[in-house]
Amino acid sequence: MLIPSGGVVDAEVAAPPSKSLTIRALAAAALADGRSALRRPLFSDDTFAMASALAALGIESARRGGSLMVEGRGGLIPSSGAVLDLGDAGTPLRLLTALCCLGRGRFVLDGSERMRQRPIGDLVEALRQLGVPILTLHGNDCPPVELVAGGFPGGSCRLRGEASSQFLSALLMAGPCGARDLTVTVEGELVSRPYVDLTLRMMADFGASVEQQAGRVFHVRAGIPYQPRMIPIEADASSASYFFAAAAVTGGRIAVTGIPRDSAQGDLAMLPILEAMGCAVRRRGTAIEVIGGSLRGVDADLADAPDLVPTVAAVALFAEGPSTLRRIGHLRWKESDRIEATAACARALGAAAVAEEARLTIVPPGAGRAGLRGAAIDPRGDHRLAMAFTVAGLAVPGVVITDPSCVSKSFPDFFDVLLPLVSGR
Repeated sequence: MLIPSGGVVDAEVAAPPSKSLTIRALAAAALADGRSALRRPLFSDDTFAMASALAALGIESARRGGSLMVEGRGGLIPSSGAVLDLGDAGTPLRLLTALCCLGRGRFVLDGSERMRQRPIGDLVEALRQLGVPILTLHGNDCPPVELVAGGFPGGSCRLRGEASSQFLSALLMAGPCGARDLTVTVEGELVSRPYVDLTLRMMADFGASVEQQAGRVFHVRAGIPYQPRMIPIEADASSASYFFAAAAVTGGRIAVTGIPRDSAQGDLAMLPILEAMGCAVRRRGTAIEVIGGSLRGVDADLADAPDLVPTVAAVALFAEGPSTLRRIGHLRWKESDRIEATAACARALGAAAVAEEARLTIVPPGAGRAGLRGAAIDPRGDHRLAMAFTVAGLAVPGVVITDPSCVSKSFPDFFDVLLPLVSGR
């Protein structure tokens, strides 16, 4: 897809629903005792993968208008065993690995070729500590995962926090339905902490509670089942970041509606980053408004907002001076090796990029944005790369996204929403 360039964003737009919150709400609703309604969820590849896997476990859901109705089974997994193919859906696979422990029988969780390269060993080891018979079938700490479930046992375990916050979220979400209370002690740095906060908030919305000690020890009481709820899904800060970035690179203005002031989404970190780069950011009623300005390089710690890395990198192409994105080592195990892939995309457009183990530096060409050039961008099947470098293409003629369909993982109508916002081409 050739990205039309040369226009300026000047618009107001509603952010799409949150992928992260939709998947967590589906999991909680599946474990609730009765019917729940998810209002305005995100209907995307990951949502469909999660719903399909739950159906294979005996937990049905159905789309009704703009809502998703889920028939919860009170913490039970009706199926006596299943083989689940989650494709590229990482969050569903991690959550379901723990949730399948609630069943009784043999369960196998598998995915795409890329999913088979994404480590899950820390979660497997934590479940082993709880007494779950579980292993990775290829012996490499990656899916496929096989477990023989006899109910989630609860108990105490230790979990490394450096690889993915989703492992902790998976354990916590299964906890209220366990045979005993659950205590998880996190060792080392807990990356992407805001996503754990989203999990805790969603659990609370469905009637469960988690006690914390110093943000490192998490205790979940068993025997207090999730309650069915009617839950509105909050708009997505991750998807909104592309709109904000579009205003920055085109020197325009965007007002994004739908994200509440008390949102716990970590990707709202895009706003102070853009301010540091020279944009104006303000709340205007129910909207967040970003106005582009003269951009300068930034030094940003993105340990808690890893999905922003390609987007900040794309904006950094147009800045004066280099930008360094730090503490992002866990990005090597996303839908792509997102550090190397982002660097490759930046180089294709004429910038210099230095990819280190846990850091990425973007150096714009010496001639500024005039030194950038169009190129074919291969997002490597990674939706975040496709969307971030589409934004770059709004200001660089000749950018072609070679696999635009991969955006369906989190924002299926991305191009239909973003491109009409650009005027004056």
